[in-house]
Amino acid sequence: MKNTIGILNSAWHRYLPVRNIYRTWPLLLVAVSLQCIAEAQSVQQRPIKIREAVALGEARYHQLKSAQYEADAASKGVDVAKYSRLPTIEASYQAGQATANNLTGMFYPGVILPISGPPSTHNVYSPAAESAAGLLLNWQATTFGQRNAQINIAVADAKSKKSAFNNETFRHKINILSTYLDVLLALDILQIHQHNIERVSISLSQSRILANTGIKPGVDTALFLSELSKAKIDYLNAQNQLETKQWMLAALIVTDSLPVPTDTGFLNHLPLNTLSNDSSFATHPLMQYAQSQYDLSRSKELYIKKSYMPKLSLWGTGFARGSGFQPDGSVKTWDGLGLSRYNYGAGLQLSFSILKYGEVKQQLQQQELVTKAAQETLQQNQETLTVQQRIANTTFTNSVAVATESQQQLVSGKYAFSAMQLRYNTGLVDFSDLIQSQYNLLKAELDVKKACWEVWKSLLLQAAVKGDELIFLNEIR
Repeated sequence: MKNTIGILNSAWHRYLPVRNIYRTWPLLLVAVSLQCIAEAQSVQQRPIKIREAVALGEARYHQLKSAQYEADAASKGVDVAKYSRLPTIEASYQAGQATANNLTGMFYPGVILPISGPPSTHNVYSPAAESAAGLLLNWQATTFGQRNAQINIAVADAKSKKSAFNNETFRHKINILSTYLDVLLALDILQIHQHNIERVSISLSQSRILANTGIKPGVDTALFLSELSKAKIDYLNAQNQLETKQWMLAALIVTDSLPVPTDTGFLNHLPLNTLSNDSSFATHPLMQYAQSQYDLSRSKELYIKKSYMPKLSLWGTGFARGSGFQPDGSVKTWDGLGLSRYNYGAGLQLSFSILKYGEVKQQLQQQELVTKAAQETLQQNQETLTVQQRIANTTFTNSVAVATESQQQLVSGKYAFSAMQLRYNTGLVDFSDLIQSQYNLLKAELDVKKACWEVWKSLLLQAAVKGDELIFLNEIR
């Protein structure tokens, strides 16, 4: 780009008389600005193919990594839930000093520490050492489906997180492809404005020759100088748009280099007609995520229903006690650190929370509403994708028709400009006629590029609706 701008500036100044320089300082400023922009592009550039951009974005994007970690964590949650099937074994040992004053009777053990043994005749405040050790096994042999329901929740949650990751990944791929297309269009627009500068420079040169021979008035030269300034401003704006799109693409693929697309040829032709009326979206990442949310809500419903069921547990224990208080009432303070009485026990426990029914009923009603909301979301996504597919098909068909007409517009624009340029050089038309044909040609060139870009964008929309980016990528050749 530096060489191109330098050549254009040299050509411009070669046709600019020295006596008119003081009147053209704004144009000199534009030329200097172009040069500064070119020199400022010292950022390292990276050529990149479209499939490579998709792969880099999928591997590097931090939001996708976050979603992947969440999915992995949910998958580990399944293992945690399944581990609850195993029995628990707790071992303990304690030693301390305490008194042994006691009364018979029942109390609710909250913040009060119970004391074992017979009642004491009076309060004695001299403590003695004591110790205790125990081994307790507890296994919920059956929960009448509650534990399996809890495991199913963990499985459904893992599927939901995985579906969310897949949906986020697909959306990111579509964003990368869309931005890649935007960069390609910005590149083409920049080239068109560069060619326009060259055309205006040639017209400026010819106007000088015609003015010197008296065929055209000298004011045409000033008018062409103004048009050259406009063309360079358009070029600068196009350059800014290109770099903006490039940095947007760089953010999506997580790179500090300025990405330069190398797959540019496919934008010069139209893709094949790939209209689809298939209304099945079962494989679409968005539908799979919505379905996983519905399944998760249903799993929670089942768990709530099972939570009211009783629980049957097996328990077994072996324990020992040591105490400094002797059976005859005497105290041997430190003898309690050794264990002197040993016991064991085993049994079954069937527990049932009688008054929990009301709470479970309220929780179930709440969860049923959540399930209905998930079901409505699933149906809404289906309808939305169906409408979007119809829009994508219509947009694709119309974009192809527009692109075809734009080609005819470009052919006519080129012919009209060549004819008008020849007539201007022979003095048959004035400046306004020539510059109007030049505007028409510039517009036709831009319209052709944008029309072709619109066709590829509509194809990408079809791929987004069907949930498969390969619909778009397989058309690139």
